Amino acid sequence: MEQGKSGVLVAKGLPHQFQNPIEHLQARFKDLENGFRLWLAKQSLPVEAAVVTTTSAAQGAAIGVFMGTLSPDASSAFPTPPQASLNPQAMASLKQAQALSGGPLVQARNFAVMTGVNAGIACVLKRIRGKEDVQSSMAAAFGSGVMFSLVSGMGGPNQATNAVTSGVFFALVQGGLFQLGQKFSQPPAEDTHYAKTRYMLHNLGLQSYEKNFKKGLLTDNTLPLLTDSALRDVKIPPGPRLLILDHIQRNPGLREK
Repeated sequence: MEQGKSGVLVAKGLPHQFQNPIEHLQARFKDLENGFRLWLAKQSLPVEAAVVTTTSAAQGAAIGVFMGTLSPDASSAFPTPPQASLNPQAMASLKQAQALSGGPLVQARNFAVMTGVNAGIACVLKRIRGKEDVQSSMAAAFGSGVMFSLVSGMGGPNQATNAVTSGVFFALVQGGLFQLGQKFSQPPAEDTHYAKTRYMLHNLGLQSYEKNFKKGLLTDNTLPLLTDSALRDVKIPPGPRLLILDHIQRNPGLREK
């Protein structure tokens, strides 16, 4: 402990985890996660698939318990009418409603099957094909939908058809989400007309004015023609204008048309 200028005792030389426990825990968790992934990558395909399926199923079960706790078990709200036993379609609809409205244990089973099978198939396909793409994602989702339909009792009188239908539905939804995620995760294509301009502004620390250049259509081709008046028209302040013009004058590559 050390007394500061204001007379307050200041901790000095404490270990990092005592200074910032949240950051320390996050770092420890990240290290454990990276270590687990490295260990898993060295295992055989059956071991990796089994571990991934089990851990994902456990996570899915936890989510299912939580979701089932939020919504009370409504299966009792769907009593079996006497005439339903004479109508297979009515019985199938009743089973579907009960499967989707079960309590924590039912939802834990459903989510465990969906997430476990999905992750397991995706893991196997990634190891075999060496990549993750929309085809692997849809195949994993199809298997997940089929198993969900079979385990949840939503098959009805024509269980095979219903299982395939559920698999196709899951595959289409996950495939669409995968494609959407790929579209938004890809960085926007670089505008080649502003390559030199962007590089110049970043070198000068004036990257915030890139939008001004684009708004005024001041492309790379206009750099040798730039004047104070042109920069003023796109609302660039005097200081940055002077830096830009001086940089262009000092750089022969930018002064060439």
